[in-house]
Amino acid sequence: MTLPDAAPAYIALGSNLNQPHARIKAAIEALDDLPQTRLLRASSLYRTAPVGLLPQPDFVNAVALAATRLPPQALLLALRAQEAKEGRTRGVPNAPRTLDLDLLLYASETMRTPDLVLPHPRLHLRAFVLVPLHEIAPDLRIPGRGALAAWLPAVYAQMSGVIQI
Repeated sequence: MTLPDAAPAYIALGSNLNQPHARIKAAIEALDDLPQTRLLRASSLYRTAPVGLLPQPDFVNAVALAATRLPPQALLLALRAQEAKEGRTRGVPNAPRTLDLDLLLYASETMRTPDLVLPHPRLHLRAFVLVPLHEIAPDLRIPGRGALAAWLPAVYAQMSGVIQI
């Protein structure tokens, strides 16, 4: 099914609890079931070291591209509903989690609301996002930041902790 007038949306996926590999694969497939949204492409899965709160298990991360007619805020609500369905609770930042879905980019939009910042404010600083994003969109430009590929050297030191699985 095609979606005329759909916007491209890049979504980061992460999990480090309760079978994260299987959980991320299922979450990628579930993106195709969101209202007015179709999964177009997904990266490989990557095992990555946790950031921030330590110790905790390694994460499984990926990035997906979807076409959606949902506006950014509605897409964010749909992603949060999917997280909750998978047992995600929000509390301590950077804590272990069953599923984390972050809206990275929505077309070329920039916005700042209490709930949503586009582009995602830290996407250009994290190898666990840049590496899978580069895999599926090597020529992507990040609004306000330039070429995605130009940011890879900035996270080079982190890349040894990003292992394709």
